Amino acid sequence: MNPVFQGLLTILIGVGGIFAYFVLSNMLLDKVLFPAKGPNASRNINRANLIRPWLFLAPTIIALSLYLVYPVIGSFIRSLYNRSGDQFIGFGNYSSLIASPDFRTAFMNNVLWALFVPAVSTFLGLVIAQLTDKLSWGNIAKSIIFMPMAISFVGASLIWKFVYAIDPNLGIINAIRASMGLNPLDVLQLAFWNNFFLMAILIWVQTGFAMVILSAALRGIPEETIEAAVIDGANPFQIFMKIQVPQVTGTIVVVWTTTTILVLKVFDIVYAMTGGNFNTQILPSYMMQFMFRDDGRATAVAIVIMLIVTPVMIQNIIQARKEMR
Repeated sequence: MNPVFQGLLTILIGVGGIFAYFVLSNMLLDKVLFPAKGPNASRNINRANLIRPWLFLAPTIIALSLYLVYPVIGSFIRSLYNRSGDQFIGFGNYSSLIASPDFRTAFMNNVLWALFVPAVSTFLGLVIAQLTDKLSWGNIAKSIIFMPMAISFVGASLIWKFVYAIDPNLGIINAIRASMGLNPLDVLQLAFWNNFFLMAILIWVQTGFAMVILSAALRGIPEETIEAAVIDGANPFQIFMKIQVPQVTGTIVVVWTTTTILVLKVFDIVYAMTGGNFNTQILPSYMMQFMFRDDGRATAVAIVIMLIVTPVMIQNIIQARKEMR
C-alpha cells in the first residue's frame, strides 16, 4: 500500500473510530442504560454523569496500561534476569551498573547535562523574551530564534558538526583559530569540555521553546504593576528582577523541569556527534550499548532513567496545576 494512502487511512480510521466511540457511548448512556425520561429521569441523569467521564477516559486508560504500565512492569521484571533471560539474578544487573566506571561516567555526565542545559536555556529564553518584547521587529527575532525547534536533534547535530569540524574550511571554530595563527583543534575530543560543546546544541534548540513560553508569561503581567514601579523610581533592571521575574517564577519552574525531563532522555545528539566516545557517554547512549546483546542490563539502565525522570515529571505536573488555578 502507498505510504501516503496508508497514513491517510490510519488517520481516518483513528479519528473516525474515536468520534464514533464517543457518539455511541453517549447514546448507550442516555438512551439505553439511563434514559433521561420517565419518573427516574433525574436519578438516571446523575448516574449517567457519574459514569460518563470514566467511559470517555477508558480508551486512554487502556492505552496507557497497554503501552506504558505493562512495559514498565515487564522491563523491571526483565532487569532482574541474566543476559539471556533464563536465570533470575535479582538486583545483580543493578550491582554491575554501580560497579561499572562507564556507568558512573554516564551518570555524572547526565547530572552535568541536567544542571547546565535547563539553567542556560531557561536563562537565555527569559532574557531574549524580555529584550525582544521591547523591539519593533521582536516577532521576527523570535521566529528566527524559535526556528531550531523545527529541526530534529539529528539534523541539529549535523549542522553543528560543521561548526565543530576540524577542517578550517568547514568548521567555524577552527576557521577562527586559523585566522589567529593557531593549530586546528578537535573540540569533541577535549576531555570534560566536549560535553559542554554537545550541550550547546541542545541549548540552541531549546532556547526558542523557553523564549516563547516565558514571553507569554511576561506579557501576562499586569501593566499597572510595572507602571507603579516606574512611578516609584525603579529602573528597567530593577523592574525586571524584582517585579517581572517573581511573577513568572511558576512558568520558569515549568520550563526548567520540562527541559530537565528532555535532557534526561536525550540520546540523538550524543549518538550523532560522538557515539558516546571521548567520555561523552550519557545514560540513554550507555543503554544502547547493551540493547541488542544484554537485555537485562539495558532494561536496568532504562529503569534507572525512569526513576530519575519520574520525580522531575511529578514536580512539573504539580507546578502546572498550580499555574492553572
